[in-house]
Amino acid sequence: MLEGIKVVELATYMAAPSAAMMLSDWGADVIKIEDLEGDAIRNAFTGISRNKLEGNPMFAFDNRGKRGICVNIRSDDGRDIVHKLAREADVFITNVRPAALERAGLDYETLKGENERLVYASVTGYGLKGEEANRPGFDIVAFWARSGLCRMMMPKGSEPVPLRAAMGDHVTGIATVAGIMAALYDRNNTGKGKLVEASLLRTGIFALGSDMSTQLHFGRLSSTTPRAEATEVTRNFYETSDGHWLMLIPRGNKTDLQTICDVVGYPELPQDPRFKTPIDRKENARELVAMFDEAFARRTLAEWGKALDDADLVWAPVQHTSQVVEDPQAWAAGAFVDIPDGQGGKMTGVASPIRFDGQDMEIRRPTPDVGEHTAEVLRELGYDEAIIDRLRADGIVN
Repeated sequence: MLEGIKVVELATYMAAPSAAMMLSDWGADVIKIEDLEGDAIRNAFTGISRNKLEGNPMFAFDNRGKRGICVNIRSDDGRDIVHKLAREADVFITNVRPAALERAGLDYETLKGENERLVYASVTGYGLKGEEANRPGFDIVAFWARSGLCRMMMPKGSEPVPLRAAMGDHVTGIATVAGIMAALYDRNNTGKGKLVEASLLRTGIFALGSDMSTQLHFGRLSSTTPRAEATEVTRNFYETSDGHWLMLIPRGNKTDLQTICDVVGYPELPQDPRFKTPIDRKENARELVAMFDEAFARRTLAEWGKALDDADLVWAPVQHTSQVVEDPQAWAAGAFVDIPDGQGGKMTGVASPIRFDGQDMEIRRPTPDVGEHTAEVLRELGYDEAIIDRLRADGIVN
């Protein structure tokens, strides 16, 4: 769908690269610019395990389908290469901090002056304005800790837990793609590009939007309770007799409470004075959760799954990633995709989150090696072989 759209990515780690990856999945020609040594995340699995793991699935996920070049943007010749690429590009994506971009002449105002049709996507930790605009920020600090997400996920009395790898980055990547696509649509009408600004902090606050809106409106927000003190017993996790966990949740209607109680084996519970209203159930939560714990411990996950499905209730198994990759519904939903492995074969990877017309995307290229397409891209920009050799010898490109 995006064939003919050229994207230049000057970015490291995951948030901005994941946005460029999704555009590549949809057909855009994405050129990833790395330092001469390559993106730091290429070495994510180096020296962290005695198992001598090979490959880098995290880097491969965020950078499949791209062409990769290595340029020293600290040099005049290197910056000139990036400027030439940007003048021919439809989209420029970067997570370099604003001050560094201004020093290099790769900020929005400068590149817009050279290409008024350019959609310029900035992905930062804390945004482009304010005293902390140039503060470095990974998703675990800006998206998770600073936004309130981490604190609100902590049950009372517990300690903070880290975010799983790049979760906030990938949510921010999705948001960035949405902004880029809106700006490209607007360009069709105006002929001019736009600055698209995404930040880990703002995305984290948006992800917490329902709670944050409550905080803004009422000036207070209830904390997350431990499982044994769930404020609503029908919205909780329960362990089955075979050691698995499931998550149960009611719809916002008046019938699910009774239906759940019927299935679990407590049909009279909604009429019990101790549990009749939400406030009653909250005040007697420990007793009620203990009753449901006892009930769910009587049957296996498969048995509970059938009973809950037969009653058309909302539930899901609490799965490990090793189970998710074997889950037939995950495959049917298009969650996984074949990716070229660079050796003539295919490997399985995680698909980007949108499917069009029920068809899986075809990933055209594997993840690029360090500087794999440098010479190819420079030739497209008009550099001849002698200049390319000189640039490589001078440490400008790799």
